[in-house]
Amino acid sequence: MNPMPSIFRDFKKFRFFAVAAIFMTCQPDKTLQRAQGEALGTTYSILYADIKANEAVLDSIDAVFLRINQSMSTYWPNSVISKINRGEATQIDTDFHNVFQTAQQVWQQTDGYFDPTVGALVNAYGFGPEKPLAVIDDKAMDSLLNITGFHRVSLFQNGTISKENKNIYVDFNAIAKGYAVDALAKMFKSLGYENYLVEVGGELFAAGINPVKSKPWRVAIDHPKQDKYRTFIATFSLKNQGMASSGNYRKFRTDVSGKRYVHTVNPKTGKTVQSNVLSTSVLAPSTMLADAYATALMAMPHKQGETLIENLTDIEAMWVLAAKDSVRVVATKGFVFERQ
Repeated sequence: MNPMPSIFRDFKKFRFFAVAAIFMTCQPDKTLQRAQGEALGTTYSILYADIKANEAVLDSIDAVFLRINQSMSTYWPNSVISKINRGEATQIDTDFHNVFQTAQQVWQQTDGYFDPTVGALVNAYGFGPEKPLAVIDDKAMDSLLNITGFHRVSLFQNGTISKENKNIYVDFNAIAKGYAVDALAKMFKSLGYENYLVEVGGELFAAGINPVKSKPWRVAIDHPKQDKYRTFIATFSLKNQGMASSGNYRKFRTDVSGKRYVHTVNPKTGKTVQSNVLSTSVLAPSTMLADAYATALMAMPHKQGETLIENLTDIEAMWVLAAKDSVRVVATKGFVFERQ
């Protein structure tokens, strides 16, 4: 079986941050340190309050990324998830257990619009880098739907995983990046830090305040319709929250008739999503939750997504919708932002 697209390798070749969050802060000074680099196939940047750079912090960051790769990288042949996808008996680790349970929770709450087994469908459409768009016939679609559905994957109390079909392919790429942010935030907290801003591939968690300004951390969201100059559609404060974004406006294929196939696939039908939702951003107590819900909101109709979020506790969302030659921004009451 060919490997599915994943955040853990070659991500920069075809990544898009449909709503890319950036730091709205001054340059680090003597009280604000920055750790940055590449990991999980993307980049990371972390600001934290300290008088000087802490080598223990840098080593701990590397250890977190290594741990997550060993658990959930579909490109590491000996990772837990790779063994599961090959049908090998293996004991899951704490990270995998945490992500699996949260994925199952979001899968249930979104009525299956968030589904970690959708990778086979995404791969079949050819949404990888520089691949031609594939048209899936009815027979192939039936076969793919038979190996799609998180209800076909079970986690037992003894820490083992069972799949109804050996060809079911589990990929946590729509939630693991958010989990990595949370794991890093937890690590900083364990080291005694109170004020820090963690970003991995555009997903964020902010703790405390920006010590330089003595105010909450400020972040911005990219405008989906911009040319060579970067512009933002909204800015807002983030404090003790996670934020994640997803979008379609840069990642799609067009067939010979001109029909546009966006990157998001509805795991319930196997069809690519056609909607006016350009991007979504979600605020949540954890970045892992925000990551998963942002993905689900791209797959479901906008109004259905609004109803979902309004019925959830401590989850807020913002949608950027296509409106003729412009865009329209819609947000739940708790998502307070400033329009740029």
